[in-house]
Amino acid sequence: MRSFSFYERVSRAFHVYPSLSKLLIVSTVSGGGFIAYAEASSPNDALSPPSSEAEPKKKKVVVLGTGWAGTSFVKSLSNPSYDVHVISPRNYFAFTPLLPSVTCGTVEARSIVEPIRNIVRKKNYDACYWEGECYKIDAQNKKVYCRPVPNNLNGNEEFVVDYDYLIIAMGARPNTFNTPGVEENCHFLKEVEDAQEIRRSVIDSFEKASLPNVSDDERKRILHFVIVGGGPTGVEFAAELHDFVNEDLINLYPLAKDSAKITLLEAADHILNMFDKRITVFAEQKFQRDGIDVKLGSMVVKVTDKEISTKARVNGETTSIPYGMVVWSTGIGTHPVIRDFMKQIGQTNRRALATDEWLRVEGSDSIYALGDCATINQRKVMEDILAIFSKADKDNSGTLTVKEFQEVIEDICERYPQVGLYLKNKKMYDIVDLLKEAKGDVAKESIELNIEEFKSALSEVDSQMKNLPATAQVAAQQGKYLANCFNRMEECTNFPEGPLRFRGEGRHRFRPFRYRHLGQFAPLGGEQTAAQLPGDWVSIGHSSQWLWYSVYASKLVSWRTRALVITDWTRRFVFGRDSSRI
Repeated sequence: MRSFSFYERVSRAFHVYPSLSKLLIVSTVSGGGFIAYAEASSPNDALSPPSSEAEPKKKKVVVLGTGWAGTSFVKSLSNPSYDVHVISPRNYFAFTPLLPSVTCGTVEARSIVEPIRNIVRKKNYDACYWEGECYKIDAQNKKVYCRPVPNNLNGNEEFVVDYDYLIIAMGARPNTFNTPGVEENCHFLKEVEDAQEIRRSVIDSFEKASLPNVSDDERKRILHFVIVGGGPTGVEFAAELHDFVNEDLINLYPLAKDSAKITLLEAADHILNMFDKRITVFAEQKFQRDGIDVKLGSMVVKVTDKEISTKARVNGETTSIPYGMVVWSTGIGTHPVIRDFMKQIGQTNRRALATDEWLRVEGSDSIYALGDCATINQRKVMEDILAIFSKADKDNSGTLTVKEFQEVIEDICERYPQVGLYLKNKKMYDIVDLLKEAKGDVAKESIELNIEEFKSALSEVDSQMKNLPATAQVAAQQGKYLANCFNRMEECTNFPEGPLRFRGEGRHRFRPFRYRHLGQFAPLGGEQTAAQLPGDWVSIGHSSQWLWYSVYASKLVSWRTRALVITDWTRRFVFGRDSSRI
C-alpha cells in the first residue's frame, strides 16, 4: 500500500474537510515561538497550477537624464506597476551646488556623486539604467533614438527604445550668446568634469607662473583669473578661488603672492540680482575688501586665447583685458536634441520646452518635461475670464456677489496662482479688497460686479506671472511632484482632485505643480555666507555658513556622500586644500 507524505496528507485533509481551510499553527523553537495564520481561499489552492491569466502589461517609463529632476523622479517613484528605463550619458547623479567647492579642492569630486545604479537597484519596481545619449525623440511613434557615449566600450552601435511615458529631464547647456571665442577659450561649470578641469587649470597656472624664465608681466597675465557672470555660481566660484589662493597657494608659490588677481564681470548693475538687496550690497562690499575686482555693466564681446574684450553698457567703451583663465557662468542654453524636438512639435522660437502646469509637454499626453530643459506655460486668468465668471455666477444673475466669489476663490487661486501672488503683493488680505478697488468705496454687502467690472478687477493679475528659476531646488520638486502623480495615477483615474470648477476639459487629474521656495544661499568666502530664507528673513555671516553646511549635508543624496563630504570639510579645516594636479 502506498504511504502518503505529510504534505500530501495535509492537502487531502483540506480536500475532504473544507473546514480545515483555516489552520492555526503554533510552534516553539528553542524556548521562543511564532504564530502563523494561513487562510486558503479554496480546497485546491495548494495543488492548483498558477493562473493562466496573464498579468497586465506594465507601462514603460523612459527617463532621459540623471540630474536633479530625473533622479528625484526615480527616487520618489514607488508604484510597482511601471517598467522604468533611465538613459543618460553619465552614470551618476552629481550634487551640483558643491561644484564650486570641487574646483578648489575643498570637496573631492567623488564625494558629491552617487552612481545611478545604486539608486535604481534599491527601488521596489522594475528599473534599469542604460548609458547612452539621446539624439532624437520621435513623439509620433513613441520612440527615442540613442547612441553610446564616446568612451563606451560597446562601440558606436545605436539603439532605439519605445515608451508609454517619456520623462525629459536632460538639463541644459551653458549659454554663450554666440560670443566669439567662448567655446574655444573658456571653461564652463556645469558638470563634475568641468570642475575637475578648472582645478587642474588653476594649478597649471601657478606652476607656469613659477618658472624662472617668466617675466613679471607674463606672470601677472597667467595668474589673472576672470569669471564671467555675477550669479550664484560665478560669485561662489570667485569666493572659493579667493580662499584657495590666499589660504593655500600663496604659501606654496611665493612668486605668485603679489601677482594673482581675480576679476568678476557682470553685465547688469549688480551681482546676485535674484537675492535681497542687503545681500547684494554686502557681497559687493566684501569682494571689494577682499581684493576681488567686480566690474559691473561690462558685457563680454570677444574672447581670444590671451585677452577678453568687454563693452561698457554706459558709454559703449571697449576694453581688452589680458587673462590666464576664464570661467564662463552666464546662464543656460538649449540642448540640440531639445531644440530639434521643439521644431518637431511646433514650439519654435522658445528657450525651453513649454509644458502645462502638470509638467506635460504642450500638445502631448504622454511626454513630460522638467528641470532646466522646460518652462511652465502658466494659464492666464484673462484667457478664461468668461468661464470663471459664468461658473462663479451660480444663480445666472449676470452679476457676481462677494459671497459667490468667496466660494470659488480657493479654486481660482489653485488654478491661477498669480491671483494669490497679486493679492499678497498688493497687501490685500481679503478678496473683498480687490472687489472694492474695482467697484469703489461701497459696503461689502452691496458689492455686485458685472462681467466688465470683474475683468477690471482682475486685469492686472497676469502681470505677476514669472518663469521659475533654473535651479536644483525647482528641478528636484518637479521630479518629486511628477513621481507622486505616477504613484497615484490609477487610484485617481475615477476620482480626480484639484480645482474642479476651473480645471478645464481634458486637463490632468491632479493638482497643478506649485513651486515652494525654501530659501537660497550665497557663500561669499572667508567662512561667511548670505542666506535668504522664506519670510524675507536674511542672515549674513559665520552663523549662516554653519547653516549652509548643515542644509547641504542633509540634502546630499545618500549617507555615503554625506559622510564623504563632511570628511572633506573636516580635512580642509585640519590640513588645508590639496594643491596636487590630480
